[in-house]
Amino acid sequence: MHRRLFLTLAVTALLFTSVARAAEPEDTLYLELDTGRVVIELLPNVAPAHVARIKELTREGFYNGVVFHRVIPGFMAQSGDPTGTGRGGSDRPDLPAEFSSLPFERGTVGAARTADPNSANSQWFITFGPTPHLNGDYTVWGRVIDGMEAVDAIAPGEPPVEPTQIIEARIAADVD
Repeated sequence: MHRRLFLTLAVTALLFTSVARAAEPEDTLYLELDTGRVVIELLPNVAPAHVARIKELTREGFYNGVVFHRVIPGFMAQSGDPTGTGRGGSDRPDLPAEFSSLPFERGTVGAARTADPNSANSQWFITFGPTPHLNGDYTVWGRVIDGMEAVDAIAPGEPPVEPTQIIEARIAADVD
């Protein structure tokens, strides 16, 4: 009985914490996908340069119409390449790594890169579940706080036959 009450209180606290996080519009990213809306909490205290880049590109409309070009079930869904091939990026310089102790869990958003840790640019990925082999080797810049069902519905493949598209990406502070 006490355990059930404790679990109920813990879940309630987590829900209120998520709602509070979503209330920071400047650090909330909305992704409208063919599969539904995904809400991502940006983590500027963890990865300030990466979050600044995501905000900059989002506000320019860079991610609108971009597809998820690499989707591995049980692992992650990758996007952010305007060419849809996995080889493209923005015209901005690459970013230095901002590694942290935050673990890659279900819904973690990280910066995609080449073998060079300082090569992140515009591409990123969302993990479908815990991926501890990425911990400390990839920059975490956000986490999904709502809409994981839309992430779970992203078309799989490398590349997908019919890739899921980001219809529109917006920072919550910019939404009327």
